[in-house]
Amino acid sequence: MKILFIGDIVGKTGRASVKEVLPVLFKKENIDYTIANCENLAHGNGITEETIQEMRQAGINCFTSGNHIFDKKAALEFIEDYPDVLRPLNYPPSVPGNTYRIEKLPGNKTLLITNLLGRAFMPPIDCPFRALERLLEEKKADYIFVDFHAEATAEKAAFANYFDGKIDIVVGTHTHVQTADERMLPNGTLFITDVGMCGASDSIIGVKKEGAIKRMVTGLPQRFEPAGGDWWFCAVIVELDDNIRSIKRIFFKSKKEFEEWRLKN
Repeated sequence: MKILFIGDIVGKTGRASVKEVLPVLFKKENIDYTIANCENLAHGNGITEETIQEMRQAGINCFTSGNHIFDKKAALEFIEDYPDVLRPLNYPPSVPGNTYRIEKLPGNKTLLITNLLGRAFMPPIDCPFRALERLLEEKKADYIFVDFHAEATAEKAAFANYFDGKIDIVVGTHTHVQTADERMLPNGTLFITDVGMCGASDSIIGVKKEGAIKRMVTGLPQRFEPAGGDWWFCAVIVELDDNIRSIKRIFFKSKKEFEEWRLKN
């Protein structure tokens, strides 16, 4: 069984990269199920029904998210109608939205997908460790996939190692920068600190450089706008069955690099 997980999709440019890459990846890699982090889908912040539908049509089966999931307030009204769109499990219980999804996969296997927020350098939130422990007590599946949306690499590593052997996959998201540390932990959990993003390559983590630089230099608030132009595409492919357990990074740094890969493979 092959699961494709796509890093934070940032705005129109990120969505364009997904629509261009996925048909090729599906064919070449024989992907069984696709998950993507959607919290930056709509103009770089939050989601709309239109952007979710667009990515569904591109082939994404389930969406995880993060601290920007409700930046577009309309999401509070429609998210309950989208069982394939997950909000972080460790938000307070009164927050609308689904927190996990269980899917039947080839080989009569079940996959539980959930999503949690870290707490280091992030807004106050319930403990992700205790939140996941409670879910694991209540819900069972053959494979468990967690998107841990967090800022600090140490927190992500601590989370993955705490649950090593209890869950199958921990992918980090949020920083928009892919890390080269994909590996299997001692007790079998597959882990990568951050999958990265799908968005504009000539940008600062997906947004126009001018606003990001001005904020850093002056300390003044700036409105971040998603950048356009050429894109990069970040993802991981996880393979799981009775005899195989592996995680592989995908990182296309430009349309040209993707085209070269497509022609060679």
